[in-house]
Amino acid sequence: MSVGGLGLKIEGLTVVYGGVTALDDVHINVPPGGFVSVLGANGAGKTTLVRSITSLLYLHKGRVRRGSIELGGESVVGKKSPEIVAAGVAQVPEGRKLFPNLTVRENLLCGAASRSDLGGIDESLEQNLELFPQLRPLLAQTAGLLSGGEQQMVAVGRALMSQPSLLICDELSLGLAPKIVHRLFELLTEINEARGTSILVIEQNASLALEHAASAYVLELGRVLMEGTAAELRGNPMVQELYLGGGGEAHTSYAAIERPRGGRPAGGGR
Repeated sequence: MSVGGLGLKIEGLTVVYGGVTALDDVHINVPPGGFVSVLGANGAGKTTLVRSITSLLYLHKGRVRRGSIELGGESVVGKKSPEIVAAGVAQVPEGRKLFPNLTVRENLLCGAASRSDLGGIDESLEQNLELFPQLRPLLAQTAGLLSGGEQQMVAVGRALMSQPSLLICDELSLGLAPKIVHRLFELLTEINEARGTSILVIEQNASLALEHAASAYVLELGRVLMEGTAAELRGNPMVQELYLGGGGEAHTSYAAIERPRGGRPAGGGR
């Protein structure tokens, strides 16, 4: 079980791939123990944001041009991924990315690879099986034969095995039935409230994300377009139309958006 949440503060983050700017002057704040969501369509820059936090940009020939990323008040720009994990960050990646030929138990234990406390690992495994009782009879099953929902449970459980202080969930709802997604978000809320784990959800399902998060940011074309409490964004007509199926001509509203200049959102305050 994690001890308190880890704060994440991103200021003025600009990321490039070659000559292409993917993130431009982005600011995100996840307070210790907070539950924050980043919303946006495909191509908004959400994946680049996650790569920046987890120090995986180099795998995709990306780099931080300027700006800061701090975990617990310490800069992590330039650090290696194992150092980010050691700092208390765990990720549930988009598409789950399990080891299909390993068993459920083996996949879960992969999440504890950085730990050496065998008794604590066994305890964490049991805690995961209490969170996801559906997995207990499947421990010896190879992960590639599981349903999508079961695989996502394993992916979340694997991340929790490292006892993270900050859990990043990338497109948790992708390709899953609504009932399963609802339950996964309920579990994230339980983990956040019971363990104090900070949660950052990168998500296209704005309805669910805004239902469970305390605050949220909207990314569009690599910039923060809007930000505020989840309640404020749920009540925002533009968010309702573009992300919550609120009727009207979304394309008209989208074209009318005043794109942010100077790195500050046009429709939300800091």
